[in-house]
Amino acid sequence: MKNIPGIESSALVVVDLQTKLTGVMDRYPAVQERARIMLQGAAALGLDVIATEQYPSGLGPTVPEIAELLPPGCVPIAKTGFSVFAEPAFRSALKAKPKTTLILLGIETHVCLLQSVYDALNDGYQVIVCADAVTSRRAENRELALAAMRAAGADILPVESILFLLLRDARHPAFKTISKLIR
Repeated sequence: MKNIPGIESSALVVVDLQTKLTGVMDRYPAVQERARIMLQGAAALGLDVIATEQYPSGLGPTVPEIAELLPPGCVPIAKTGFSVFAEPAFRSALKAKPKTTLILLGIETHVCLLQSVYDALNDGYQVIVCADAVTSRRAENRELALAAMRAAGADILPVESILFLLLRDARHPAFKTISKLIR
């Protein structure tokens, strides 16, 4: 049985939402909107956030609509490996904020996210993937990758479910903020 994630034990990982990638992704506008809601919810909850960029000199920076929602001091970590765990700076950032649960969103589901999920699970993390805040160029690649992640042990949930899992109670101080975000 899995533990319900807590705010203190969880981190949000924003994977490669970059300018030169988003234009060719399946249903990207909807994914960006869900990613924005997750980031706004993370801010309301005080959730730690780590962001990455795949080969930013070639694929560009994080899209402005997402970058503006990253917490102060959260500078995206450049990487060339597909898994976020292949980048030593990511591992260092994660060690600085010891967590047991990683919540992932971003692109591409069947490449960078899939490899990151496998590595996180192999390293002993509980993994939750924001199903409605991930995408690939082709919808079938996204679906196959999500199925593989689920089979490997990751939880595949919508942003709304994840935010309410973290809230745990309507008396939480961030409840009204979160409720407004998901309406």
